Amino acid sequence: MQKKVDFLVIGSGIAGLSFAIKVADHGKVCIVTKDKVEETATKYAQGGIAAVMYPPDTHEKHIRDTLIAGDDLNNEEIVRITITESTDRVQELIDWGTEFDKEASGKYELAKEGGHSEFRVLHHKDSTGAEIVRALVKKAQNHPNIEILENHFAIEVLTQHQLGMGVSRGTAGIQCYGAYVLSPDSGEVMTILSKITLLATGGAGNVYNTTTNPDIATGDGVAMAFRAKGIIENMEFVQFHPTSLYNANERPSFLITEALRGFGAILKTRKGVEFMQKYDERESLAPRDIVARAIDTEMKLSGDEYVYLDARHLNKNDLIEHFPTIYAKCLTIGIDITKDMIPVVPAAHYMCGGIKVDKNARSSIENLFASGECASTGLHGANRLASNSLLESAVFSHRAAMDALEKVKSISYCEKIPDWDAEGTVLNEEMILITQTTRELQSIMSNYVGIVRSDLRLQRALDRLEIIYRETEELYNKSIISVQICELRNLINIAYLIIKMAQLRKESRGLHYSIDYPEKAPMKMNSRR
Repeated sequence: MQKKVDFLVIGSGIAGLSFAIKVADHGKVCIVTKDKVEETATKYAQGGIAAVMYPPDTHEKHIRDTLIAGDDLNNEEIVRITITESTDRVQELIDWGTEFDKEASGKYELAKEGGHSEFRVLHHKDSTGAEIVRALVKKAQNHPNIEILENHFAIEVLTQHQLGMGVSRGTAGIQCYGAYVLSPDSGEVMTILSKITLLATGGAGNVYNTTTNPDIATGDGVAMAFRAKGIIENMEFVQFHPTSLYNANERPSFLITEALRGFGAILKTRKGVEFMQKYDERESLAPRDIVARAIDTEMKLSGDEYVYLDARHLNKNDLIEHFPTIYAKCLTIGIDITKDMIPVVPAAHYMCGGIKVDKNARSSIENLFASGECASTGLHGANRLASNSLLESAVFSHRAAMDALEKVKSISYCEKIPDWDAEGTVLNEEMILITQTTRELQSIMSNYVGIVRSDLRLQRALDRLEIIYRETEELYNKSIISVQICELRNLINIAYLIIKMAQLRKESRGLHYSIDYPEKAPMKMNSRR
């Protein structure tokens, strides 16, 4: 089956939905999402969206905070673009129906999170992402030019490769023509031809054992772009959120938002002793890379499986009012956060690298854009400042939409793309081959490529990954296509990129810390691969 659209959007979080809404008046839009339309990483973003709203905050303060958090590996031009456009993009979300919390005076109630010098995080209780998704989904579903294919899986983006033409990474002239998309219910693989394609597929937290990401976060967009010979960068910078709820065997890990520390909660050892003052003068409100490493160090020193986050000293009514989701979740496992300390542990949370894009979200492949967590814009550098991710998505999906509307007028469909070829494949009747390999991969990454790394650990990870890669490619080539085998392939690609880029960075910077290179290199490195 073949389908033609003007704009193909893969992913339905804030990045994908906002782009789709902006271009829908000018052509036919198809949104492909692997689960329900609202089931995205955006939905689980508790804290909020950072933007300059009122004095004494200024764009320059937000820019400085972002550069400091990114360990000066950010692209300053991109940081300035993002921050100076922040207020307009937030206002647009409000105009589209997003309801952020307000004070009695009518001003927006702003929170402060780690690494921020001012109160600038707009929020909706502790479920900001879900509120944004609610508003955007409603608007998208009501637009006659937007078709949403739920429970569909993008397998590959289409380039000259599908025409039998060889392409090399980083060379000019690679073009995107759309994507192969699987309908798991029917087993049919559609060929969706598009003039413009946007990858907005989110992160890859499921490459690790413990993650705050939903199950859908398997690095699909980055892996597809990598296989299509697009340029990928900065994958060594994986942000571990310092405070996920310690609850053995729960997956994904429940996020305890950084806003709770901004509200006054304090990190303590299991003996009830504060420890962050040993690592940073900002204590519990230091940037996430510092806090995650501090917790990891304390756990290794004590042998404990978690530390505590203490909110008992805060006003009970205010605590419950501002963090009702966290309060309710903790109660389900017997923890009353107004009386009990919260056991927390770092968990894989956010991918700061990804598909390299320019200031208009264009990838190195023509007519292929990327926005959100799967993209590397240059905003985050070596570490993401809290609550800059939703903002980045809004800013660069807007820029992508404006650029795409100019380009789409002169693009024609590629009519020569062949249909998906399943000849010679058979049904894989041993799912254990996929599930066990996935567990092996997650164990390798968590043990060898986690918060703290070394040359030896990275090489061991790569050696073991090579075996998994060969076995999985052999299985993929002979199996009838399924979401599970595709996700495993994607996770293996992501693991390879993280390991190789970590090996090549001979320094410790931001989220990448190696015991073999504990200091920063004297000059910045460009980690493009």
